Formats: sequence, C-alpha cells, structure tokens
Amino acid sequence: MMDRARFPIDPWRLVEKRYSIEDVGVTETLFAVGNGYLGLRGNHPEGRAAHEHGTFINGFHETFPIRHAEHAYGFAEVGQTIINAPDAKVMRVYVDDEPLSFDVADVREYERVLDMRTGVLTRHVRWITPSGKDVEIDFERMVSFEEKHLAVMRVSVNVRNADAAVTVSCQTINRQDGEDVYGGAPPGRAGKAAFDPRRAEKMSERVLQPDEYWQNGQRFGLAYRVSESGMTISVVADHLIETENEYSTRASIEPDIAKNVFRVQAKAGVPLTVTKLVVYHTSRGVPGRELVDRGQRTLDRVRAEGVQEQFDRQVAWMAAFWDRSDVVIEGRDDLQQAARWCLLQLAQAAARADGLGVPAKGVSGSGYSGHYFWDTEIYVLPFLTYTTPQWARNALRMRSLMLPAARKRADQLNEAGALFPWRTINGEEASAYYAAGTAQYHINADVSFALAKYVRATGDDEFLYREGVDIAVETARLWSTLGFWRFSESGDTESFHIHGVTGPDEYTTVVNDNLFTNVMARFNLRFAARVVREMAATVPDAYLLMADRLGLDPAEADGWEAAAEAMHIPYSEALGIHPQDAVFLEREVWDLESTPPEHRPLLLHFHPLVIYRYQVLKQADVVLALFLQGNHFTDEEKLADFEYYDPLTTGDSTLSSVVQSILAAEVGYQDLALEYFEQSIFVDLRDLHHNAADGVHVASAGGVWTALVSGFGGMRDHFGELTFDPRLPADWPSLSFTLNWNETQLRITVTTDVFQVVAGAGAPVSFMVRGASYVVGAGETVTVRLHGQGPVLRGRPTLDDLSESLREDGTLLSASVPTLTTSIPVITGSMPVVAGDDGNFRIDT
Repeated sequence: MMDRARFPIDPWRLVEKRYSIEDVGVTETLFAVGNGYLGLRGNHPEGRAAHEHGTFINGFHETFPIRHAEHAYGFAEVGQTIINAPDAKVMRVYVDDEPLSFDVADVREYERVLDMRTGVLTRHVRWITPSGKDVEIDFERMVSFEEKHLAVMRVSVNVRNADAAVTVSCQTINRQDGEDVYGGAPPGRAGKAAFDPRRAEKMSERVLQPDEYWQNGQRFGLAYRVSESGMTISVVADHLIETENEYSTRASIEPDIAKNVFRVQAKAGVPLTVTKLVVYHTSRGVPGRELVDRGQRTLDRVRAEGVQEQFDRQVAWMAAFWDRSDVVIEGRDDLQQAARWCLLQLAQAAARADGLGVPAKGVSGSGYSGHYFWDTEIYVLPFLTYTTPQWARNALRMRSLMLPAARKRADQLNEAGALFPWRTINGEEASAYYAAGTAQYHINADVSFALAKYVRATGDDEFLYREGVDIAVETARLWSTLGFWRFSESGDTESFHIHGVTGPDEYTTVVNDNLFTNVMARFNLRFAARVVREMAATVPDAYLLMADRLGLDPAEADGWEAAAEAMHIPYSEALGIHPQDAVFLEREVWDLESTPPEHRPLLLHFHPLVIYRYQVLKQADVVLALFLQGNHFTDEEKLADFEYYDPLTTGDSTLSSVVQSILAAEVGYQDLALEYFEQSIFVDLRDLHHNAADGVHVASAGGVWTALVSGFGGMRDHFGELTFDPRLPADWPSLSFTLNWNETQLRITVTTDVFQVVAGAGAPVSFMVRGASYVVGAGETVTVRLHGQGPVLRGRPTLDDLSESLREDGTLLSASVPTLTTSIPVITGSMPVVAGDDGNFRIDT
C-alpha cells in the first residue's frame, strides 16, 4: 500500500509530504516530467544523491557490438542503448555558504507536487539553517509540450527573518561521462547491482565527445558527438534573475560542465527568483554548430514571448489534453489519482515523439535501454488512436520509416517481406536473445493490427493508401513464407501452420503453432488482402503506384486469403480449451500457488530451460488473443480458456494484469477484474515489481486506459463496428470517458443501470450496446437502459480446478514446483514412483 500520510490522495495531484532517501529511485520516476521527446527524471535540483541523474531524449543513443559467447548466422550484431544527455537540472541554493542538503538539513516544511492539470513539478521547502535563518525555497520544473525542445526551471528563495548571503549555482553537467560531480549514490546502491535483464547497458568508454562549448553572459552552449552512433546533441541555456536585492554573477565553462552562479545580498523578506531556460536539440549527424544555432533561435523566441507565456501555454495544452483524454471514476479518488497519473505518463511518453517510437519507459528512465517494443502498438496505440489520433499516426510512421531495415532483417532470416525488430531504437534488431526476441514474429501482426485499428477509428485512408499499405503488404508477405501448408493423403491442402515462433509469453519459447501468433497472423493476412483489393477498386491510381513500388502481384492477395482461411488454430477436445501451442499441454504444470514469494519473478531465480519445461506463463498469451480477436471466440471458449490459464499466469510482466482484468470482467469474474486492475494502476505508484526506479511502465499505463474503457466500459471495435457491453464494478457509482470516432467526440457515461453517449460536432456515429443498434448525431444524447453488469462469478480460478483434468493422451495433469532432489524418479504406469535412499520404492505424492 502507498503511505498515504506521505502521499495523500488528491484526484489531480501527486503529492509527497515527506522526503526520503530510501526510495529515491522510485520517486525520481514518479515525479519525472517529459513530453515524449525530452524527459527529466524527478531528481532534486540540488543534484546530490540519486538513483539515476536522468535527462533522456527519445532516440538519442549509442551503439555497441553485441558479444555472443557463441555466434550464429543472423544473430543481432549491434546493440543500442539510450544515453544520458547533459544534466541541466542542477540549481543549488546556499545561504551564508551553507548548502541545502536533505541528509542533514533542518527541514520544517516539505511538499513536492506533480500537478496533473498543468504538467508542472513544484517543490516547497522551509529550511532553518544552522545559524537560525528561516528560508523558504520554491522550485518549479516544466518540460514544454508546445515547445518540444524546451525545459523551464525556476527557483525562488526568501530569507524570512534576517539578511543573508544567498547563492544560486546553476550547473549543466555531462554525467554520462563524468558521473556525479558531488552526486553520490543513495544508500544500498553502491557497489555492483544485482543481475536484471530489464536494466540498460552501461558504457565503459567515453560516449559524448566534446564538439563545442562557449559562454556569453548568462547564455551558454555545449555540443557533443556520440562516439559510435555518430549522433549529435546540443544543450543551450539562458538564465534570468528577478530581485530587488543587490547581486552579482559569475560564469564558467569547461567541456563537461557549465556554471552560472548568482550571488545575492538578500534582505529579510525580499525574495529572489532565478529562471533557467534550457533547450536540447539532437540529430543523427548534423554538426554540433548547427544544433547550437537551432538552440539559440529557440531561446530567442522563448525570451521574446516571455517565461510566463510558456507556463500559460502549457496550462492551455493540458486543458485540451484532459478534455479529450480524461477518465472519471466516481467515488474512488485513490483510483482517480492513479488513473490520471497513468494518463499523464502516456502524454509524457508520446505527445512530442513526432515520428519517433514510444520507448518502453518513455523518457522517464533508462530501463530496457530506451528501446521500442510491441508495447507501443498493442498497449499504447489504443489510447492514442481513440483520444489523439495524430499521435497514433506519428507512432505508426515510425514503423513505416523502419521498413527498409525490416526488409533486410526478413531477408537475413530467409523470409519474404519485412520483419520488424523485437527491440530497437534505430530500426536494427537489438535483441541478443533470439528465443525471446527475434522469434517473437508476432510483432509484425501487432503493427498491422494497430494500423488497422487506427484507420478504422479515424477514417484516415490517405495514410493507409500512401504509407500504411506498405506495412500491411510486407508483413503479410512474411507470414506467407514463414508458414507452410499441410496436405492430406489425397494431396488436398488441409491447414496452414507457423512453426518456430515465440508468443507474448516469454516463459515458453520457439514453439509450433502458438495460438496468439496464428490468430494475429490470420488477421494480418486478411487485412492486407482486403486493403489491396479495396485500393484496386476505389483508388486505382494509388493502387498502381503501390503495386509498382512494392512489386505486388495481384495473385498475392489470393494466397494471403487462402492461408488465413486455412490457419491452424490449436484446440484440445479433451480439455475444452485452446492450447497455447502445439505441445504446451504436454508440459508439466508449475504450481504457482506453492511457489515461495522470494522465488518471484521466476526469470530472476530459475534458468530459462527450467521454466521452458513447464506450463507457466510470464504474461497473458491466449487470453490476450481472446481480447484482441474476441469476435473469433465464443463466450464459452473465453470462459474455459480464462479459467485454465489464469492460475498458470505469474504476472511477472507488467503487461499481464491489464489483459487479465479485461477478460475477467468480460467472462464474469468481476471482483478478480478489479483486483487485477488495481495491480495495474498501482504498478509504479506502489512499485509492485520493484523496478519502478528504472522508469515508468508506459505500456502498463496504456493498458490501464484500455482496462477502464474496454474492460469496465465494455468497448470493442471488431471490424470497425463500435460496440459496448459494460462491466461497471459494483462499488463504482459511474465511469465516464471520451472517445474520438471518425473525428466525432463521444462522451460516454456508464452507471449501474444506464449507458449514455453524448456526441460532439461531426458526423453521426452508429454503435451497439449489448446487441441493440443506435445512432447518435452531433449534439445529441442517446441513453440506454442496462439490466445488470453481465455475468457474475465469485472467487478466482485455481489449480484445484485442473486436478482431475486429462490430456489428449489420457494422462493426468498435476502441478509441482521445480526442486533439487537426490532421488531418481522411476515412472510406472500413471503414478510417479521414486527410489528412496533405503533402496525401497514409494509413490511420490
């Protein structure tokens, strides 16, 4: 649970009432600010002890050779990792040359606030110095959404009870190559960190090579070139002081540090304010001098407009964001606060990505090396598509720009078309472990699925016909060669199979006929066939350009359609469920209920080969397919599959609980749905996975929106048909959210007995509620009476429910936990028998 004395409930603000060094890494993440391009971790302006002094720019990375112990053809060769940009957050305050240092300071008042209405971080401190000076220090930090390269920081100091010498030392430090400069590490972080594959790589050689540095009055510029990737960066900053006190200034600069120091002879009760305007520009190779010039122009424009104008524009931008994005949970301010924090994280991760990807941690931390994964398309794009379609289009353009590298990657793997990288920054595959990386071919279908959803929700055929169709065609081509046909004895085609792949569940790798992969590939193939035929019929000129560009044979669409129709979808008649893959049910069942908590997550305590032998899931796999392609499964199939897989799912991935929540709500486990939802919504705020310090779990935050809208709001849009079947939790009076559907804004409210839609300006929208059709026109309201909130099942599925189940071959399913043993198992009949140390045999119970 969150310490509510320290972090009180406030539906519009995340407030910290007490400073603590113990969880400084987590709070750095929780109080980070960013805009999708530039991100500043919630480090205190004193620039001292920190988990990670983080300033991150989306896509700004270094490359390095991946060293495989045993190399093989086609392995990823060049790694990529996000790197720390020069840190401009430092604004140290000294009173009578005594520094404010939280580990020793007599702090009488402390409050840090991330205001979700404005996207501005503030901090108030009242400090009594050793000589008895009563000092108020107020700090503001903003990363502008309107001016994507700009960060504004402001500190105000007021010595209330006496005159004092006040110094504000503003610094910008290249911490990537000169870690710290008085920083230090918090307790418990010194020394070698424990192994965790989710953390970013550390560089042993210098990364940022100085290109230029200069200072002119209160303005300075630093520019660097990245050693191996060749990227360039500039940081240009200006400083302003406002005070009626006398003051002097001093400035200095070196290749890795710039200082602007303000020395003030402060009178009692006469405040001073120092404002720091910082501008970052990056490029794949433009000279540093050019980037500095860009930064100068940005600063000139900001200075001409005024600092307050930047804050005013931020407030207006955020008001518009919340108008189209807010989700209101009546009667639960704790969940409301957490939901809004998650939605703000999505804006901070994606709003100004502007054609770059959305990193797994956004720009809030270095976790997962700043890479883009399938997270974007499956967990983040729904929120972007239905609230701010332009951001979704920008994210999809990133995949379009990656197509040349994706085609090259497919060719390396002996396939046609294109294969998107499992994890990447620059478009090249960066996953060193192919079994849980490249083998996740489903990323192709995930990208096409997100593209289809975007086009159906927005009607943006122009993007589809100009760029999106290339994605659809090239991904379909890969499936057509990756898969193969099985024939009957008579030579007739029977089914289409896809072997040697890994689904979303990374605890089961390189398998045949993974259900999620097959179901999503089927969608991909059908979508591509439909799009090219639609283009040929409706936009023949665009079709000819596309066919010429891609070398498309008109017969290809027929082949894709045939493969989709014949796609093998695993099903077990004996168990009445869909197996996760061709041999999943042959594995032993991992007894999660008897696994000690200290052995979780499994990936940090068991070798992959141990995990791979068992029926155990890192995250929802079949269950995710049931949600994304729910129109292809019956209600009975969904219930049976959910009840089988839920007890096998560890939730070791933060991507899991949101999906489990959605399906639990749909099939009737409504209390369980709420339990999974609360795990999702607090995954970072409560640090439930013990790695929030590495950055925000952006995909989980996106999943929270989907759980609210699709789980409890019951929204689906299969085949572009907007439908609703709500599942409002029993103790929620109402749930309200907004959708953008083909440029018409729909404001939707769900209560226990009413479903209401209010339409804004735009074309009429057709939708269904529990099978009944409705149309709402601009300015109209449609109210539908509800009778209950769907089926209600108590409790949760358990392994006990599987105890009498038999596999297809008649063997009994039984659950166990991997243990060390000196006994040699001897199997006789259907009962496990072991030889004991005394030489006698006994049944192993």
